Amino acid sequence: GRERERERERERERERERERERERERGRERERRERERERERERERERERERERERERERERERERERRERERERERERERERERERERERERERE
Repeated sequence: GRERERERERERERERERERERERERGRERERRERERERERERERERERERERERERERERERERERRERERERERERERERERERERERERERE
């Protein structure tokens, strides 16, 4: 009788051992998923910063185009100015 009793005791012990093993396994599984989500959020933030830099470059190019546009505008303005100047010149010539 005592022999069977000890046998059942050892059986329950092994059962508890397996239970603790499964518990640790679940713990590791949770940690693994947690780290996975963390990396996922990190990549998301990285992409966000990338998009931000992209928008920044876009605004930069936009300002560049506007600046050149104004530059050409002033250039044309000076051109017309010189044109009128020559016009007046010719006027005086005919006088």
